[in-house]
Amino acid sequence: MSDRYAPWRQRLDTIREADRWRHLRRLVPTGPTTAQLDGREVIVACSNDYLGLAHHPDVQRAAQGGGSGGSRLISGSHDVHHRLEEALEDWLGRPCLLFNSGWNANVAVGSTLVTAGQRVGSDAMNHASLIDGLRLGKAERVVLPHADPDAIPDDLDLVVVEGLYSMDGDRPPLHRYPTEPWLLVDEAHAIGCVGPEGRGVAAEQGVEPDVVVGTFGKAFGAAGAFVCGPPELKELLVNTARSFIFTTALPEPIVHMVLAALPLADDARREQLAANVRRLRSGLAQLGLTTPGEDHIVPVVVGPRALDVAEGLLQRGIYAPAIRWPTVPKGEERIRLTVSAAHTEEQLDRIVDALGAMLPSCPTDSEP
Repeated sequence: MSDRYAPWRQRLDTIREADRWRHLRRLVPTGPTTAQLDGREVIVACSNDYLGLAHHPDVQRAAQGGGSGGSRLISGSHDVHHRLEEALEDWLGRPCLLFNSGWNANVAVGSTLVTAGQRVGSDAMNHASLIDGLRLGKAERVVLPHADPDAIPDDLDLVVVEGLYSMDGDRPPLHRYPTEPWLLVDEAHAIGCVGPEGRGVAAEQGVEPDVVVGTFGKAFGAAGAFVCGPPELKELLVNTARSFIFTTALPEPIVHMVLAALPLADDARREQLAANVRRLRSGLAQLGLTTPGEDHIVPVVVGPRALDVAEGLLQRGIYAPAIRWPTVPKGEERIRLTVSAAHTEEQLDRIVDALGAMLPSCPTDSEP
């Protein structure tokens, strides 16, 4: 074998040796919460399709049109993009700008809102996209203790947090955060699911952040994202955000799907999601399992045996992969269950039963 790619092979060997190897699996959906995974029928307990809209017939039928053909500033700003932004503004009350993904949106706001000579505080548990966006900016970065408003320095220009954290499933007390610095809240996992009319954790706590980031690939069952804030924010992003300026706009079928999903993300689905969350968490509590948070992200921390637990669940027809270091700290490896409004009571009970059967049989570090 040629030595041309030896450095890449060496890096891959290091990843394998550190037990950090990842690989793609072939998943074929067979329903809102079921699929064939590498040919095996499973209940999907790890999807971000929180309201079950990804397979809703109205959302799927709405897909129409073609590619946008260019960036929004050249030939790609189609009528349907403007209609979605107007619908979001009617819902959220402030101007919104579309992005191709939550990653693109967070890279945009992190790299453009603050500049050299300013200081930004980023919660220690923030998503990688927020971290990378801030790294691309020129402001000084300060890592803040997780969800602790009392630890925020008084000389910051911007504070960056999430409304609902994707790994621990907890919410920061946004109502206690200082009001002087600008506040950016990434509501990716909460928007559509939490708060009045599904407007997120900040709205539930009576807080209006300067910047809200939301996504369409979770509660709304499609793809893409948006940034919401004052008019100056939208204009600043249109004029300076590289991940907006230099990319082809969202394709029309995706935008039509989001427009169809918005009215379907209603209180009835949020209430069903909440009922399913209560059922799953109650069942896990009866097993003696403590799960952080109170929402549809349900972490079951099992430590280094997470891979064994995930494999045992899969053998029992439950797909919930292990979440490992460096995504979470060493020793806090976990099975992250995510609840959908589309899960049936039988499916939720099967998830609980599978965990109950699996966890006692999993070796711990102290066992031979």
